[in-house]
Amino acid sequence: MGGKEPAQTWCPSGEAHTPESVVLGVRSGRDGGVVYLADPVPASEVLGDIPPDIEPRRILRFASHCVSDCVNRRGADCTLVERVMARPVAREDGSVPRCHLRPRCQWWTQTGVAACLRCPAVATRHRVDDTLAELVADPATTQEQLDAWIAAAG
Repeated sequence: MGGKEPAQTWCPSGEAHTPESVVLGVRSGRDGGVVYLADPVPASEVLGDIPPDIEPRRILRFASHCVSDCVNRRGADCTLVERVMARPVAREDGSVPRCHLRPRCQWWTQTGVAACLRCPAVATRHRVDDTLAELVADPATTQEQLDAWIAAAG
């Protein structure tokens, strides 16, 4: 057809154990926010250094390829980032964190800077007592449910 193949997009809330996975950042501080690495590090280079009793996604954020059979996929769109957009902005100063993934990031492609402002607060593995994070992570959660919970928690 002569058309250019679409570029592979990456998920900034990806799996740790896929062959292409890279470490996006380290969860840090009391709130577990992500501090992004300046350069990608292949996940395979760090996973062996994490003690076996620690789930890697509790301390690191990984990025991996977006795949068509992802539970969060709807056509070319990611429904996870749609739910993430319901979260408050993590960076109140409006600054966009440096991120090596941005040129290939599905969330950036789909929603632009608004996702980047929330991304540091996203945890692939969240605390048990974080109801909003649980709702955002659940593919069955509707926008109406998120809005209702946020209004009630207000």
